[in-house]
Amino acid sequence: METTGPWTRAAAAAGLLIDGEARPTVFARMSAKAAETGALNLGQGFPDDAPPAVVADAAVAAIRAGQNQYPPGLGESVLREAIAEHQSQWYGLRWDPASEVLVTTGATEALAATILALVEPGDEVVTLEPFYDQYAAIIALAGGVHRTVPITSRTGDDGDLVLDVAEADLRAAFSDRTRLVLVNTPHNPTGLMLWVGALQAIVDEAAAHDAIIVTDEVYEHLTFGPAHLPIATLPGAKDRTVSISSAGKTFSVTGWKIGWITARPELITAIMSLKQWLTYSSGAPFQPAVAAGLTMPTSAFHDLAQDLRERRDLLTDGLRSIGFRVSVPEAGYFAVADAAPFGETDAADLCERLPGEAGVVGIPLSAFYRDGQAGEASSYLRLAFCKSRATIEQSLERLETWAAPRR
Repeated sequence: METTGPWTRAAAAAGLLIDGEARPTVFARMSAKAAETGALNLGQGFPDDAPPAVVADAAVAAIRAGQNQYPPGLGESVLREAIAEHQSQWYGLRWDPASEVLVTTGATEALAATILALVEPGDEVVTLEPFYDQYAAIIALAGGVHRTVPITSRTGDDGDLVLDVAEADLRAAFSDRTRLVLVNTPHNPTGLMLWVGALQAIVDEAAAHDAIIVTDEVYEHLTFGPAHLPIATLPGAKDRTVSISSAGKTFSVTGWKIGWITARPELITAIMSLKQWLTYSSGAPFQPAVAAGLTMPTSAFHDLAQDLRERRDLLTDGLRSIGFRVSVPEAGYFAVADAAPFGETDAADLCERLPGEAGVVGIPLSAFYRDGQAGEASSYLRLAFCKSRATIEQSLERLETWAAPRR
């Protein structure tokens, strides 16, 4: 009996299955290794922080008030209205909460539902590379063709890594078969933020090739310099953009899985027609809690970002003093560190050994490249600073002990 379908075969071709079994993500494997060895986990991006009190209290109140059954498929109106107001207040984007906002089970489901709803077999989908690993998986499941634009690195005058994207490479990635371009800024895994020239180049090429822009903006409030600039705010972008974000990273509630989409009604309808067969709805008591979070004063968001910035500096300064080359991220949860100064040319191999050798877990940047082929970035690690100061300091102490005899 045939036990595989087209999507299973597509997943196997994309390297998502091993001998017919689901392949665990590198995050799951490395977090399991941390649990097994007692290593400090700087790999997976879940924070040590509690959510803001107003968010936690609202969730408890909703549970106690009995708001525990299926919410509407589009999401609770209080959250859709809060999302629309948030987009207006922060970015000047006007969305109708009744027809242009969709609540999802995290940004992960939002991305999956969007790609599966809008991409036909053979359509081309453009992303940056490295890229969050879900992108390749869902593009493969949709039967799409994955095209990538490289993020390049060089050594700056101060010895740090400098990451960049060439506008010419962005433009060259588009073709007449481009259906969708997935824009992840602030970027995971590098913390890079695309500048307005790069964003406008994407808009121009999307318009020229009649492509849809899909954004992944989950780190929108966790920026350490210039504020996040949504691509939907640029001329000619809004009507062809599906903007995706979530509450997990901003409010330190990654396990709640509350995300959202804003787009024109025709796109929301198409995505909802697919989403209803995935989860339909979820997170009933968490939806009003996230709504409460989105209405916090601007200063509260700035305080969250400033606290994270201090932990970024703690980690990157420490890594630099140990002897790693580092890229100081402009946003997000993660820093990129180059282990080449210690004679380590294969970060994937190093990350398998580090839990035992140093008591620290990281993720090789090669995990975010197709077929693990990272080229010049093969010695780069991604390390999370969304952890407590004590965890970061202990990790640095352990890495210093590991590095000392290798210098």
